[in-house]
Amino acid sequence: MNENSAALPAALSAPAAPWWRSAVFYQVYPRSFADSNGDGVGDLGGLREKLGYLELLGVDALWICPVMLSPMADGGYDVADPRDIDPLFGGLAAMDAVLAEAHDRGLRVTMDLVPNHTSDQHLWFQQALHAPPGSPERARYIFRDGRGPKGAEPPNNWPSIFGGPAWTRVIESDGLPGQWYLHIFAPEQPDLNWENPEVAADFEDTIRFWLARGVDGFRIDVAHGMAKPAGLPDMAHPEGQFDGDTLVVHDDGDPRFNDPGVHAIHRRLRTIMDQYPDTVAIGEVWVDDNVRFGEYVRPDELHLAFNFRLAETPFHPDRIRAAIDNSLRAVEAVGASPTWTLSNHDIEREVTRYGGGAAGQARARAMILLELALPGAVFVYNGAELGLPNVDDLPESALQDPTWERSGHTLRGRDGCRVPLPWEGQRPPFGFSTADPWLPMPGQWSALTVEKQLERLDSMLSLYRMAIELRGARPEFGGSGLEWYASPPGCLAFRRDGGLLCVLNATESPILLPAGEVLLTSAPIRSRKLPANSTAWLV
Repeated sequence: MNENSAALPAALSAPAAPWWRSAVFYQVYPRSFADSNGDGVGDLGGLREKLGYLELLGVDALWICPVMLSPMADGGYDVADPRDIDPLFGGLAAMDAVLAEAHDRGLRVTMDLVPNHTSDQHLWFQQALHAPPGSPERARYIFRDGRGPKGAEPPNNWPSIFGGPAWTRVIESDGLPGQWYLHIFAPEQPDLNWENPEVAADFEDTIRFWLARGVDGFRIDVAHGMAKPAGLPDMAHPEGQFDGDTLVVHDDGDPRFNDPGVHAIHRRLRTIMDQYPDTVAIGEVWVDDNVRFGEYVRPDELHLAFNFRLAETPFHPDRIRAAIDNSLRAVEAVGASPTWTLSNHDIEREVTRYGGGAAGQARARAMILLELALPGAVFVYNGAELGLPNVDDLPESALQDPTWERSGHTLRGRDGCRVPLPWEGQRPPFGFSTADPWLPMPGQWSALTVEKQLERLDSMLSLYRMAIELRGARPEFGGSGLEWYASPPGCLAFRRDGGLLCVLNATESPILLPAGEVLLTSAPIRSRKLPANSTAWLV
């Protein structure tokens, strides 16, 4: 190195890190975000009208849950045409308008893609139903002959994630029961056969279609599920997928997921993403083993992968620290960035998970400060910034999650975390729509509207705004590592490479803060004492 290059400032001598490594993503569940046409269902027009709010919130990028053409058997995750937008959400022109305005406001846009399965209304599957066994049309999916006399039993013992068997038998052209098709999720979501080159080629066309329209990347649904093991062997304990209260959706011994063949698929998709600079592929990856998790974010596969450990962790300092350490280790060996989230459209909202009421609110405030203090990318589920709780008392007649029907009305499903957002006013639907919303909204949410919270500096929304702004502006949030500090029992503290000190008090009593300038706290402090169930940032 010559003396001139040695004198270059670091900002000039080192390339800037990709934007997505430390971005704050905002997850939009479109049905529940904002309704622009008065049909009670959120849409892309409503999202466009609220982009100013998201700009004010300070997030870097959006993740839009599925809006492609769909019969909506599973909230849009049953896709009939992956290269079109459903009229329910406003059609393709509405998506183009969101992309244009979001980019004008400095917001990047990622969208959901669903490669594991299609809708049963997809042209391919309709062709498969009318084609004979062994045909090219059926080879796009996973059709098999049944077991037992006359093939009357499913080809293996796999259960569906939504309850019941993962196989449905079709009626052949002669009017008799025939082959079975695989659907890891609902019967309306037949699994694709990714060993078929036609499937991979079509998905590549879908990726190019959206990237050419200006989409900045994708969240890839069930990114650990596209490849299936040879011979489709039986599960050792299929009954263990259900505990009578909730769905168990990940197990490293589950043959339905995490087959090694999935990595060749991701490497192939990455070659396309690399042709579009600054785009990102984010995988939904339910894998516990850190080595196997890290394989998904090797330099030639996904850019990011969801790690759900923090979202599955109770409000306990030892468990929180273990989840953070585990998440950092999972990506460290391959040089990838960690991801953090406290909730999403499939997980109980954090306010409820942390105990509900005032305690749940305080702990949720504490945890968002802790999460935003961590290195890596952060995902905020719409409504978390308002402190919305789960709505667990929805009437049975309102439930729409397929889990409710598939489980024989034993599992209520995920509707409780999908209730529409309250924007303004004193009564439902709180400005979400001019019609009755697709899921009923609690009347007590009048205190949680965006309108009310923007008026108060002590609101959850104001806390999010201040925290996101500081995270993006202060150099103390720099660097990819952190160091744990000694802390009193029931507390934890870590320092970022850039100098930020984050202190969590998970006890029931105040603690004295260490020396340093206080940047932000999740609860008011007096005499440098951090209250119970709260977090502080210091420099």
